[in-house]
Amino acid sequence: MARFFVDSKDMEGSFLVLTGENAAHGKVLRLKNGDEVTVCDGQGQECRCRVSDVSPGQISLVVSSREASRSEAQVQVRVFMAFPKADKLEHVIQKATELGAYEIVAFPSARCVSRPDEKALGKKLERWQKIAASAAEQSGRGRIPRVTVLPGYREALKEAAQAELPILFYENEDACTLSMALAARPGFRTVSLMTGPEGGLEREEVAQAAAAGLRVCTLGRRILRCETAPLCALSAVMYAAGEF
Repeated sequence: MARFFVDSKDMEGSFLVLTGENAAHGKVLRLKNGDEVTVCDGQGQECRCRVSDVSPGQISLVVSSREASRSEAQVQVRVFMAFPKADKLEHVIQKATELGAYEIVAFPSARCVSRPDEKALGKKLERWQKIAASAAEQSGRGRIPRVTVLPGYREALKEAAQAELPILFYENEDACTLSMALAARPGFRTVSLMTGPEGGLEREEVAQAAAAGLRVCTLGRRILRCETAPLCALSAVMYAAGEF
């Protein structure tokens, strides 16, 4: 069934109208009167609708039912990733959205090679959010994860520490595994997963994370690429939470 995202204010009432890119997409899908579609507000609420009219530039819908999205995870996982090189963050945003991430947060750390300036960051954020929206639509989600950028490492630690289970992954850690951290906090509902850039995190940064309340963990005996680590951790957390 075709899925469209609209602003929450455009989901009020018993009749909805798709315009702009949504209408153009509906035309590509060759929607016709009587077809059923799903309309989401991007915040977890969705409507089952039936097409009542197809006109140039708009598609009219009649709402059949409303409900909370059944595709959203019961656990809220925020993925914190230090700025990587090239377009690796785009890949992580897309796949993390498919896997059910609640939010994706980018931040600078000491060894980051990529450090977008303020002018470039505005355009990048717009593109990153569109990637999240597209992935949410493709994967049948009812919520579009927010993509945000924090100005520094300390700010990232402060945000990550707000979760019930905040975790930082470090390649030189050998005592605490992810499974141990998860087992130590049964019934968790909010999780932060923080990973470093290509060069990894400095020892001082790891110490700062521990002091801020994050659990420092290993992802195994193999060193994962910076774009692999957050997706590996997210998949493991979703499995542990019963989402798979």
